[in-house]
Amino acid sequence: MLMASELRAGLAVRVGGAFYKVIEVTHHAGQGKMGGSTHAKLRHLDTGTTREWRFRPEEPVEEIRPERQNLQFLYRDDRLSHFMHPETFEQVDIENDRLGRAGAFLVESMTVPVEFVDAHPVGIVMPDIVELKVVDTPPPVRTHGDTNVWKEATLENGVKLMVPPFIATGEAIRVDVERGAYVERAHKK
Repeated sequence: MLMASELRAGLAVRVGGAFYKVIEVTHHAGQGKMGGSTHAKLRHLDTGTTREWRFRPEEPVEEIRPERQNLQFLYRDDRLSHFMHPETFEQVDIENDRLGRAGAFLVESMTVPVEFVDAHPVGIVMPDIVELKVVDTPPPVRTHGDTNVWKEATLENGVKLMVPPFIATGEAIRVDVERGAYVERAHKK
């Protein structure tokens, strides 16, 4: 058990007998005789629906520790993302909606931790920064007076984002998964 004031994004909890993943938390301090409160945005692990919940800061909340297994990403179709256990070759399917923005940054044969609650896959744990290859980007176009010129690039996973003009097709870049934004050129190993 943990107190509602200890809730953080990414935790899995049981509220009202159902399993949820904490998406976002805001803590509000109390004033005068009014006590503080904790507002949490929760995603139901079975249905994928989101719900906002208000807790008193000292209210106990049951934390669930999901089991994690490193699985290899195979491919994504319109509805599901398919993963495989590298040793047993058992396949696991997860709805694309459950993966959120992180699902767009999966690349074929990438290995990621998949979280399970009661033997059901509920999501993945993506690193904050991923390295991806640029498959298409136009040459930079400069106009008189421009000081900050960015151009669109298509990455190996199909995601399009803005990059600086010195990035060329075939280069690897580092991308912030949460923001979906360019961070820096990948360092050559």
